[in-house]
Amino acid sequence: MRAPDGAEVRATIPEECAGLRLDQALARLFPQFSRSRLQAWLKEGNLRVDGASPEAKRAVRGGEAVTLAPPRDAGESPLAQSMPLAVVHEDAEILVIDKPAGLVVHPGAGNPDHTLMNALLAHAPALSNVPRAGIVHRLDKDTSGLLVVAKTIAAQTSLVRQLQDRTMGRTYTALAWGTVRAARGIIDAPIGRDVRSRTRMAVTDRGKAARTEYEVLERLPGATLLACKLESGRTHQIRVHLQSIGHPLVGDPVYRRGARSQAIERFERQALHAARLELVHPRTKRPRQWEAPLPEDFRRLLKGFRNAKAA
Repeated sequence: MRAPDGAEVRATIPEECAGLRLDQALARLFPQFSRSRLQAWLKEGNLRVDGASPEAKRAVRGGEAVTLAPPRDAGESPLAQSMPLAVVHEDAEILVIDKPAGLVVHPGAGNPDHTLMNALLAHAPALSNVPRAGIVHRLDKDTSGLLVVAKTIAAQTSLVRQLQDRTMGRTYTALAWGTVRAARGIIDAPIGRDVRSRTRMAVTDRGKAARTEYEVLERLPGATLLACKLESGRTHQIRVHLQSIGHPLVGDPVYRRGARSQAIERFERQALHAARLELVHPRTKRPRQWEAPLPEDFRRLLKGFRNAKAA
């Protein structure tokens, strides 16, 4: 997101940033500016959070209102980089993208460019005037599937409200290790930063409320294909919740360690795909829904497990 020099911009810290230092969360919210610059603006009063200028090291809870009035010499902005985008739907208010696995959603440490945000700015340059280039929710780098982008601030406000009210439907296809016995169920367990590793999330009493509904789609030798519906949107939620009940995602490099099977020798990511997206269109107020088929690597993975069953 790039504001005209000196113009005030308002944004909201995503709930997925809960537990991060304020300056880390702000760096995600405004990736076109360095963290040191954001820290300086906090001290100078150019950047205010819930009407105040707190210390950069303070932890955020998610949902805080941020107001940024960058000086006229701010200058920095994310690059617009022409990259292939699988556009499922586009109109004057929203974009729905089928994100491939391996694509980072927005710039950050280790990924300064060639992200979805860079591609969006090339596809629709006016997104430079919308906070976070219109991105209202994210998918992990190695999760594929549907993601909605707001093309106007009004649309972004509507979509963020739907996320906060839990009225936006997001259903994932997931392949988990082991046999999930119950045909369907709900995992209701708070998620927060893992005290042993700040790069991981965990089920913890100190976390924020999180609920995941699941339904068994198919039982395979050594694994179960699930449909998982989010009632909240915590970082790594499905990955952490399934691990917590003893069924981590196939291929997950963070929440699963140990044995691999022949069926996943060429599968280099967690088996998670955002398959269905439901929302109320910000302008028409009518319900809309989209579905994205499983990508080729996921289909090959399932074929490997099914072939093992046939053998």
